[in-house]
Order: sequence, then C-alpha cells, then structure tokens
Amino acid sequence: MRIAVVGAGVGGLATAASLALAGMRCVVFERAGGLPELAAGIQISPNGARVLHRLGLGPALRAVAATPAALELRRWQDGRLIGRTELGAAAAERYGAPYYALRRTDLSRMLLRAVVDRCGAGTVQFGRQCVGVDGSPDGARLRFADGGTYDADIVVGADGIHSVVRRGVVADAPRFTGYAVYRALVPAARLPWLAGPPRVTVWLGPGQHCVCYPVGGSGAVNLVATVEAAWSPDGYARGDAGRLADAYRGWHRHVRALIAAADRLVHHGLFDRPAPRRWYRDRVALLGDAAHPMLPFLAQGATQALEDAATLAACLGGPDGLARYERLRRPRVDQVLAAVRENAERLHLPDGLRQRQRDRRLLAAGLSDQDWLYGWEHPPRTRREPSDADPDDRAVPDADPCPPAPRPSGVAG
Repeated sequence: MRIAVVGAGVGGLATAASLALAGMRCVVFERAGGLPELAAGIQISPNGARVLHRLGLGPALRAVAATPAALELRRWQDGRLIGRTELGAAAAERYGAPYYALRRTDLSRMLLRAVVDRCGAGTVQFGRQCVGVDGSPDGARLRFADGGTYDADIVVGADGIHSVVRRGVVADAPRFTGYAVYRALVPAARLPWLAGPPRVTVWLGPGQHCVCYPVGGSGAVNLVATVEAAWSPDGYARGDAGRLADAYRGWHRHVRALIAAADRLVHHGLFDRPAPRRWYRDRVALLGDAAHPMLPFLAQGATQALEDAATLAACLGGPDGLARYERLRRPRVDQVLAAVRENAERLHLPDGLRQRQRDRRLLAAGLSDQDWLYGWEHPPRTRREPSDADPDDRAVPDADPCPPAPRPSGVAG
C-alpha cells in the first residue's frame, strides 16, 4: 500500500512510527518548513505513554520528561486542596506506564527521530502544503500548493483542527467556543513554592481555571490559563500579561505569581468541531484533531491522537481496515469527548451549592476512577516480547477489544 499522512504533529508522526512497527511504510507531508519550536508543555497519560513505549521511546521519555507524583485540584481563591489523584509509581504500577509531562517540542523530536531511524529521512517531507484531496474507492490524490500531486492507496488526515483533508470526508468548519488560553513556560527557579515532588496543579474557579506542571529537566513549568472570551485572537498571538493578570485578580497568590513570572505569553482561541458521523470516506481517513478536536479540559488531545495512531496501524494490517478503525475508535472517543464537555462546565462552576457538591465528589475520588481512561490499550497487554530499545515495553497483539467504559469521573487537568 502507498500510504500518505498529512501533518507532522504528534498524531501524524506517531502514525508513521506505528505503521513502521507494523511493517508498513508511508510518506508524511507537512506544510511547515520544520518542526515548530513551541514554548509549550504537554501531558501524556498512561494510555498514551504505553503507545510511545511500544514505539521504543521509553528511554527517550525517561531522559527528558517529568513524571508527576500527583494531580492536585485546588480552590481558586484560597488554594485549598479539593482533590488529589496519586500518579507517579502508583500510576505506573496500575497501568503499566507512568504519567509524563514534557515539552511538546521534545515529544515531536523523539517521534521524528523514530520515524527517520525506521524509514529514512525522506519519509517526512517538510514544506509541502496540502491544499486538497480527491478520494475514490480505488485511492486518493493529494494536491499541493506548489502544483504537485501524490497518488496514494490510503490518505490519513492528521493535519489538525483546521484540516484540509477533513473537507474530503465531512463538510463543516471550526467554531469558536468562547474560550481562549494563555500559555507560557516559566522558570521554576522563580517559584520557590514549587519545591518538592513534581505535580500537576489545577486551580478551579468561576468561569476559568489555571494549570501548572513541570516539563521534564528543562527547569521550567508549563502555565495554561483559560479565560472566557468574546472573540478569538488571530492565530497564536503574543499574550497581554496585564490583561491576563486582571482576569485572575483575586485568585490565589500562587496563580498570580505564575502569571507575573511569565516572560512571554502566547494567546490563542479554543476552537471545536462537531464529532463527525464518519471518520473516513473511500480511501481517506481522519485522525487526532482532524477527526475529533478535543478541548484541553481533560489533557487528552495528544493522547487520543496516539491511541488513534496505534489503532489505525493495527487495523490496516487486515481487511476493511478503515471501517474497523472507525468502529473501534468512535465509541472510545465519544466517551472521552463526553468527559471533556462535562469538564468544560465542571471546572468553571461559580461558587455555590453545585460547586460545593463538586468539591466533595472530587475529594472522594482516586486513581481507580481513571481506570476507564488510563487503562485503555489497543492491542491489549497479553504477553510480552522484549524490545532491544526498551525491554518489557512492547506488547504483542492477541485480541481486538472495545470494552464499554463507566461514566467518567475525576479531573485530569
């Protein structure tokens, strides 16, 4: 098969690496001239970490990523603890992989290295802007801004929420959600109260929330501050620190200290799309944010793209691969999207009775409440085959599960 992947983000590169592990090759086309240098962190929960381990990236992750000891939920005004989920060794033992936090750039680099090592430098072609895709029952043709084309048996759209490939599958457009975020990497040395075991901290308040977590050995912590917004900035704009400080006036001193310590804020809107009824049409399939944009209210956007990549690679090795991929992934992603929508409200409750009820539920929750989310694996862990790069990190597929998940509970950050 000639497989073309559009987009060299986390989902696209993980797809190429997963296909190579399954004995298939592809070509990845990326519009940018190279990997972006983003001043941003990323959280990878155990369900995504197992995918990365299976690709042989366990040693690379351990070298650059933090493994937070816990997720702490705190009240916006006084910083009071209202929920704590043990991560660290407890998550690694329960789910077979830890919870990672690292720079997004570091994750992209290690995925690119894995693809190049397995398939050669020409596998990822930067500076190739896809402007359209023409699909048919027999194949698909990609069209590029430079006038070139590429014919493939299968095209995978991993080109994000503003996906060009998606137009060949479903007719819709991104919609602004009324939320925007400010992001920054902040030197941890400026925040002495962060001393101690690494942790993910989320402050919950009326209409908005703030997240902070370490990003590996970089000496920095990632700041993500959500605000309600009547309009979206144009792309990724330089954030106004004064405006963000005003939005978080009256919040706990640690939140205000985080904002004050940020040298450079990036500001962008949060967009969404309706979940499509179809994930593929003819020989064109969607993956990650191109298929199911995921607001950052459960820290699952990149991890769900990793799940997609692993499942797609497994399905393409058999008959009716794209139909099987959709059949396996859609129920799972629908469950995760439902939890994201629930968190969009639950994280931002105004003070009052519902907020106090929420806080009591969060205080009683624990790691087992995340089994439905962190415990996913495709294929399942049944028997182990050692990997030269990372012993005990490669699962051998025996079955094809899609078990129902319980109602989501807890907050991932």
